[in-house]
Amino acid sequence: MKNLILSRRKILQGIGCLAAGTMFSGIRVAFASAPVDERFVFIILRGAMDGLNAIPPYGDPNYQSARNGIALGSADYKPLDNFFGAHNNLSAFADMFKAGEAAAIQAVATPYRERSHFDAQNVLESGGVQPHVINDGWLNRALTLYGSRKDSLGLAVGQTIPLTLQGKVAVGTWAPSAQGLPDDTMLLALDKLYQHDALFHTALAQAVDIHGIADGDLGGVEGMKKIGGGKNLQNKEAMEQTVKAVGKILSDPKGPRIATIEIGGWDTHAQQGTDKGPLANNLAALDTGFGALKDSLGEHWKKTVVLAATEFGRTVAQNGTSGTDHGTASCAFLLGGAVNGGRVIAQWPGLDSGRLYQNRDLAPTTDLRQLAKAVLTDHLHLAQAEVENKVFPDSSDLRPIDGIIRV
Repeated sequence: MKNLILSRRKILQGIGCLAAGTMFSGIRVAFASAPVDERFVFIILRGAMDGLNAIPPYGDPNYQSARNGIALGSADYKPLDNFFGAHNNLSAFADMFKAGEAAAIQAVATPYRERSHFDAQNVLESGGVQPHVINDGWLNRALTLYGSRKDSLGLAVGQTIPLTLQGKVAVGTWAPSAQGLPDDTMLLALDKLYQHDALFHTALAQAVDIHGIADGDLGGVEGMKKIGGGKNLQNKEAMEQTVKAVGKILSDPKGPRIATIEIGGWDTHAQQGTDKGPLANNLAALDTGFGALKDSLGEHWKKTVVLAATEFGRTVAQNGTSGTDHGTASCAFLLGGAVNGGRVIAQWPGLDSGRLYQNRDLAPTTDLRQLAKAVLTDHLHLAQAEVENKVFPDSSDLRPIDGIIRV
């Protein structure tokens, strides 16, 4: 399959050059002249992750009693320091933490304080203060700051583009497909159809290139059939193979630099479990993705930052169905060779009843935008004033988390 994809690319390049003179070879120049060599992956954990069992505050004297039966036992986590641990299913993350390549941020939240998934995800991805006020995404607005060299930097992994990458800047999309690319006749027809339309022709060329990189790594159509088209990222095998391909795409000299990955299934209202159960399974898949990204990025890992965050947390105590309901603060993960890690960042609010938000939730003490600002300014080299004016408006009072990125 890999050779077939490469032959199609050569055919399209040749026809493009003969017909219009500014075709696929020009796209490679655009990719190669990307304004940054750093990589950034934003993983959106949809459904509201329980951060208290992902990164348990085992040193809080109220942890066991406040969780009311769903706290992790001492054998269910690996201590990260003398207060916080990591769920046993986050073993790759814990290893990176020990190596100084990963950090956890606890008691973190967006400015949103209600409990609607739809509204909370809108705030998470738009970068606003209230839902449905800003119509584009904060990561797309960040891409605009690269000026004329902004195109082809962004990649949405999945069938749709999440709000955070929607906006004025065109971005690519990629998802594993059990059918592969259309046949040669269709590709040649599309090339001819789009040859005088720079926007669509660029998109076609980018799609063929990205698919060719990823398809070769996944083992062609048969490889993608085995993981079901990459639709179920709660499955460890699907996660590993899909994220491995993403790492190869980001590693390619002509590939994008910034990507989003969406992972659902974190809405654990019933039978959440502790060392086993839906949450534990999701954490294992996520951790597999962390490890696969590091392995597939290779030497580029040292210039990579991965941010994994959710729309809000969950209640401290379990509900009547052995699960947790919608809460407020959660935790976020930051990892990569460019991360100054080995620490849990937290202004810890405590879990005694008098310190809970609305008497039920972990209280938020860190704004997620502070973490995102640090990535954009210290890692992706964007000016802080422009980030505050254009990417995260109404945030001038929030300073980026200092020292979290190696500079």
